[in-house]
Amino acid sequence: MIGFVLFFAWLGFGGDYVWYLSGGGRHLFPWLGILLTATALIAAWYAYKTGPEKVLWATDARELIDPQTDAERQVANVVDEMAIAAGVPRPRLWLVPDDDPNAFATGTGPANSHIAVTNGLLRICNRDELQAVIAHELGHVKNLDVRLMTTLAALVGAVLLVRDGMGRMMGGGVRIRGGGGRKGKNAGPLLAILLALWVISWIIAPLVTQLLALAVSRRREYLADAMSAQFTRNPLALASALEKIESAEAPTASIKRGAAHLCIADPLGRRLTNREGWLADTFATHPPMGMRISRLKGMGYAELKKEGGSFTSSARG
Repeated sequence: MIGFVLFFAWLGFGGDYVWYLSGGGRHLFPWLGILLTATALIAAWYAYKTGPEKVLWATDARELIDPQTDAERQVANVVDEMAIAAGVPRPRLWLVPDDDPNAFATGTGPANSHIAVTNGLLRICNRDELQAVIAHELGHVKNLDVRLMTTLAALVGAVLLVRDGMGRMMGGGVRIRGGGGRKGKNAGPLLAILLALWVISWIIAPLVTQLLALAVSRRREYLADAMSAQFTRNPLALASALEKIESAEAPTASIKRGAAHLCIADPLGRRLTNREGWLADTFATHPPMGMRISRLKGMGYAELKKEGGSFTSSARG
């Protein structure tokens, strides 16, 4: 968030300086810098406070307060159990009206957290698999991943909004006055460089914020998988759930691009997610599903082997 504010401060004060060098004013009063810095501070605070509600609203989720069906009662019970296992307050539970299996967590911390699951997830997962998925999302809650990733999701929208507003306000852009002044002649090369950097910064601002969200998400998914195994003592259940989610035919239509990095699996069904390397690490929202599943199976087989060895030793004794 500090980087977000500093980036907008550069856009504002840099724009003021470019305007000054171009001959736009005799005295440099940084009105644009003050305006954009204040806007960034307000946007960061607003994103932090209202990000969870915005994400849930965007996915058309409804809160599950009074479960009616067996599937709804089961997922409510699982959330209660896993919250106790994770040692965090019970999160509020939401249902997303989508037939594709998926789940995500949002919130500002353990005391204000939300878990949302799709109707498709309830349909295909048994109780053990559902426990593993909920435990994965609670891993994000306990690690405070939800705070960062939800704020980033809201800041992506804030960056786009501010950029569009500045584009309309600036109209035709900065008008460079060449000519007679000593300042204009001396500042020509510097002005051109600063103007180019300033324009490029505006263009790439949304991309930088989105890439930050993607990079953070991909690195934290492995840790949430491991914490699911810790809470349930059953890594093979999460491996099975991920296999079922991966085999789903269609992407999750209710979850849009801005909240994709919050989900347990890429809701957009992009091929890049299943690849490795620099390009995938930069642009994919999630690690390769095959890699996640193989790690979980390795943990499960190691645990089974350990338990088998203990059983054999005790039997011999």
